[in-house]
Formats: sequence, C-alpha cells, structure tokens
Amino acid sequence: MLPARARLTRRPEFASTIRRGRRAGRPRLVVHLDLTRPGGVPEHASPRAGFVVSKAVGNAVVRHRVTRRLRHLVADRLDTLPAGAELVVRALPAAADATSVELGADLDSALRAARRPRRPKPATDGAR
Repeated sequence: MLPARARLTRRPEFASTIRRGRRAGRPRLVVHLDLTRPGGVPEHASPRAGFVVSKAVGNAVVRHRVTRRLRHLVADRLDTLPAGAELVVRALPAAADATSVELGADLDSALRAARRPRRPKPATDGAR
C-alpha cells in the first residue's frame, strides 16, 4: 500500500504530471514521469504516484485488480525515484490479462526510458 503522502489524489496533480512529464509507453501501460520541482518543492518531499485505469481495461473487478497490482509494483520502486518526483501510471487494455511479472517488467522498462536524458534534436540547415 502506498502511504498517503506518496499518492497523487487531485485532478490538477494528474493533469500537471501528464502534461509536463516524460512519457514512455509499453504494451501494457504508459508511464508519465515528472522530475521537475515547480514552485520550489522541498528536496525532502517524497516521490508521489497515481494510477489511471479506464473502463477500456475491463469491468470494475478487473480494473481494481490491475490497480492493486500496479500499486504494489510502484510501492516497491518509489524509493528509486528522486525527491519530489511525480509518476502517473496509465494501464492499457492488455494489462487486464497480464501477470504481475509482465506488468513489473513493463513498469521497469518504462521507468528506465522515462528517466533517460532526451537526445538533442539534429541540426537542420533550414532548407526544405
């Protein structure tokens, strides 16, 4: 279970993380990771996470099962994120049939990709 201080709970928090964060998609989930600290978030602030599991994933029973699995997986990895980081994990329909091991592999891969530095854009000469 995620402690209360480690949860994203309000819509503006989710929207901000999705808008500003780095996105990495995998077959079963999409990760939005925001490592910026707007408004001077203190360094000791713990990382926070939230989950989006839409009706496309399945009925309420399936959605809650997927959310519980993701919450457990993220709780184990939350301490690897820097202080003040915000993470939104969005489940895709394929997550409904996935095992916890598959979800964990996708989560690890997506987190690695989202933390990778951006590649510089190639210089163009301006001619088209």
